[in-house]
Amino acid sequence: MASDLPQRDQRACWHPYTQHGTEPEPLPVVRAQGAMLELADGRQLVDAISSWWATLHGHSHPALVDAMAKQAAQLDHVLFAGATHEPAVALAEQVLAVAPAGLRRVFYSDDGSTAVEVALKIALQSWVHRGEPQRRVFVALDGAYHGDTFGAMAAGDPDPFFLALQPLFFEVRRVPADAERLAAALDELGDRAAGFLLEPMLQGAAGMRVMSAEFVRAARRLCDERGVPLIADEVMTGFGRTGAMFACELAGVAPDLMCIAKGLTGGMLPLAATLATEALFDCFVSDERSKFFPHGHTFTANPIACAVALASLQVCRDDDTPRRLARIGERLHERLVDLASHPRVADLRRLGGMVAIDIAVPEGDAGYLSGLGPWLRREAIAAGVLLRPLGNVLYALPPACLDDDELERVAAAMRHLVTSAPTA
Repeated sequence: MASDLPQRDQRACWHPYTQHGTEPEPLPVVRAQGAMLELADGRQLVDAISSWWATLHGHSHPALVDAMAKQAAQLDHVLFAGATHEPAVALAEQVLAVAPAGLRRVFYSDDGSTAVEVALKIALQSWVHRGEPQRRVFVALDGAYHGDTFGAMAAGDPDPFFLALQPLFFEVRRVPADAERLAAALDELGDRAAGFLLEPMLQGAAGMRVMSAEFVRAARRLCDERGVPLIADEVMTGFGRTGAMFACELAGVAPDLMCIAKGLTGGMLPLAATLATEALFDCFVSDERSKFFPHGHTFTANPIACAVALASLQVCRDDDTPRRLARIGERLHERLVDLASHPRVADLRRLGGMVAIDIAVPEGDAGYLSGLGPWLRREAIAAGVLLRPLGNVLYALPPACLDDDELERVAAAMRHLVTSAPTA
């Protein structure tokens, strides 16, 4: 029964990023359509965060549902080691056609963490194959989040999520989004540098931090000058979230490796990919069998997920999804921009379809674990909107189907949260 879902859940389930000692009962979601979630008690919530930044066009988009059903009836799954199929090949071709120039190969995996893991392993092993095994230190940004597998955790900033696991991480140098500091770190590492990894233009879990296009361009130049790969984590920023198909486009750069997931299938099924240059692919092509790339997943290039991703790409083209998302962000920002002068607002910013507000909190209470976060989330649900603030950072990242009434509900809820937030 849907009515007792929370109680059954609490007896059997363990949720991600959840403190079960303090968290309220989970929301019993029974149906989703477009931008709306329906709860067991009949309440309707606007999904203003695209269900962790994944639902691109809206829930249960008919073109994606149709693609899923048709593919499941024809070919549900086959291993991708030594076999291939039309959905995987067609998707690789179409993704490469819209990706930044120079990316020529697609390695499939299952989620954003593994897409990053694959990129790190490609970079490291390529150095080994080129006779430079000492190149094993990556440079990454302060506050970075790249996923929850061990390589992705090591590349991310361990504070606050992964401090307990830090003794098992490999060495990473961290810098702010500053070209001089990046250059200094790469120069200090010299021939120990393995590459630079960043979330281009927008650091999501760090608090929706927006960086300048100039910095991303400088990063590309610095990597070129030192002969190290630039790795772009576009798991969250890809497929129009920043107003461009990929955030790298806003800076006019092309990475050597690019990680994509979430919106790849419109958020309907798990699927990820790591895109690489032909030069990196060639590092693994040899008559020595031992020089292959030893990575894979049972559901690599799952045909159903690939078919849904193809349908999602078609919707992106037909609807001009990047433009739609940018317009949603612009209109939401217009309705909230006057809050920039509110005494509780430390910063208000927008990039593409993302609008974020830093709510001022007492010293020492800022960040992901801010005591304000749970209050903001509860109040948003009471206002009919699903938001999952990053501590004291209130943000919206809605799907491209958000209509006028839903947009007004999101704006009203965010305004209410800012103007009524407790002071301590």
